[in-house]
Amino acid sequence: MSAGDGPRADDENKVVNGLYIFEIEMREGKRGQAKGVVVLSDGRIMGGDSFFYYTGHYTFRNGKWRGEMTVNQHTEAVGKTLAFGGREVTCGFSGDYSAGGAEVDGMALVGKTSVTFTAKLTLKDPI
Repeated sequence: MSAGDGPRADDENKVVNGLYIFEIEMREGKRGQAKGVVVLSDGRIMGGDSFFYYTGHYTFRNGKWRGEMTVNQHTEAVGKTLAFGGREVTCGFSGDYSAGGAEVDGMALVGKTSVTFTAKLTLKDPI
């Protein structure tokens, strides 16, 4: 079957390449929330929010996925205290995905503090 022949049977079991919106809730270690956009494409992660940009990679199999992201600040947050402010932070995550989105649980090490988080991704525009 060529790429133009329509979806394959295994397409239901993969992370769909596309533009996603996300919501992150930081729980233990530090508290905070973020909303932004991220592009998932063939194992790569690229995106950001008002203050940070994210890059990384992921793998998936049978409705489960895992990966790593690096978070860097791109804009000064005048008058705000950001959980990851001024630091490059690496995060690991794992969770479930479906054709329309994904949910993850993850952990980041911010200095000597472990920060746990959950995130929900919703597919807005497939590539």
